[in-house]
Amino acid sequence: FWRSVKSASDAISSAQGVSFFKGIGELPFVQQATFSIWDSVSDIKSFAYNNTNHKEIVEKTRRQNWYSEDLFARFHVLNDSGVKKINKAALDALEFIGLADAPQSGIDNMVKAGAILGDDGRLRYPRSLVEDALASANRNVTLYGRDQKHDLDLSGNRVHFGTAGAAVHIVDVLNNEYRDSKVKDLFDAACIVNELDNIHFLQRPMVCRDIVDNREMDYNTVYACCAGTTKHVGTSFTEPSFVSDAIKMLHTIAGGEAAWRERPFVSNSNCFVVPPMKFATESCQVMEACIKAGMPILLLSAGQAGATAPAPIAGAIVQAVAECLAGLVYVYSIKPGHPCIFGTWPFVSDLRTGAMSGGSGEQALLTAGCAQMHRFYDLPGGAAAGIADAKMPDMQAGWEQAMSNVMAGLTGLNMVYEAAGMHASLLGFCLESLIIGDDLLGQAMRCVRGIEVTEDSVSLDVIKSTCLDGPGHFLGSEQTLSLMQTEYIYPSLGDRTSPKEWVELGKPNLVQKAIEKKENILNNAIKKIDPIIDKKLRSEFNIHLA
Repeated sequence: FWRSVKSASDAISSAQGVSFFKGIGELPFVQQATFSIWDSVSDIKSFAYNNTNHKEIVEKTRRQNWYSEDLFARFHVLNDSGVKKINKAALDALEFIGLADAPQSGIDNMVKAGAILGDDGRLRYPRSLVEDALASANRNVTLYGRDQKHDLDLSGNRVHFGTAGAAVHIVDVLNNEYRDSKVKDLFDAACIVNELDNIHFLQRPMVCRDIVDNREMDYNTVYACCAGTTKHVGTSFTEPSFVSDAIKMLHTIAGGEAAWRERPFVSNSNCFVVPPMKFATESCQVMEACIKAGMPILLLSAGQAGATAPAPIAGAIVQAVAECLAGLVYVYSIKPGHPCIFGTWPFVSDLRTGAMSGGSGEQALLTAGCAQMHRFYDLPGGAAAGIADAKMPDMQAGWEQAMSNVMAGLTGLNMVYEAAGMHASLLGFCLESLIIGDDLLGQAMRCVRGIEVTEDSVSLDVIKSTCLDGPGHFLGSEQTLSLMQTEYIYPSLGDRTSPKEWVELGKPNLVQKAIEKKENILNNAIKKIDPIIDKKLRSEFNIHLA
């Protein structure tokens, strides 16, 4: 990449119609991209598609995978007018309705920042305060992994898929039943996530129901996740006083407080509101403790349309945006610029029964609309997708998970939570579905990458040579062979064989293949915590995982 920078700079410096150009990027790599001003669109296209040096660099970029991500949002479910109306309604809700039940510490901080405490006990937020909080928000958030290769850049439209939730059951696909989830199941999920290329982070997807003491459950959740993966981990805490145990554990794993604060590899998933428009007092106090400890915050608003949020999809988005903007002000009042994720997570109700319907088309629209609002504010954002109402990893689960994940990706959602493994509207987590989901998300990521249209990719010369001078097909052409591993993504479990080949292979079943891969991963899994550190942790904490 760096050897090609000079030729790119030389090419643009002599291009017709360019009036200014400058290499930009983050130190020490200051020329990761070029900002340029041109006289006309035709001059831009002439340079981009006709300049030999630039064409060669574009080809190398794709062929040699210089950029790990080149993801751009192409899909909008809201028009510009709709986005502006939702923004105005959210600001009006904050200014005239406000939120109730903030802890006294939150009231003190937010009033000092400019919020207004009414006689009714509700905090209301002038537009100028919300604008100040937005202006100070951290827009360059990186969620770190313990291994740097797993760092997640949340700027722009970069898309990352991962787990989340608080399932109380494990899906047993062999016996077609559900059982209580245990700490060993959480560790197994972490080990599996660590080996899957398209699952980019692990937020705790299940509750350790075999640990009855909530304090022990909280720090054992952190331990089990970190023992299983070096990817970024998300977790939550039951009470504010429980945060310190986890922070002490994380300092030990990181190699000290300074190392932890430099690269915090665990974030706090914080349900700081109880919709509609009320703060969750204890969760807010947890948030305050996590901010003090240097832990990134997922500001999570999870109203349910038709129950704890308005039934119209637009109305549910308005309430979620208003609540998360209040959360942003909360963070701003404590520590401006603290890394946080704008977590609008409204869910859908089946209005016939009132039950949650995470696998519905309406849920996919809600998440996509929320992602569009994140882009409007230019904030790192997260929302839920990939939830199945289906109880098992069957065809229903497949279309439910694919629909919302692809839509979330195409709208440029930074953090797609609950993207794999989640069944029964968040009540069950399935390890086999997690593995199948990795295949599904690989295809989703390919959709997000989009279609590259260049003079070369339109392939007129190749079509001409093939039809007029060649074999009349493209199967063995140089172009086809060169693009096999870059233009196309291949499933690791999905079956693309013919019926004849399928029979010859013993009629492989997708779920059975997932079971085999699961067993292979878990049979070879090793803990991701150094044995010396592990011994120290076990001497200080009641670790339940064997």
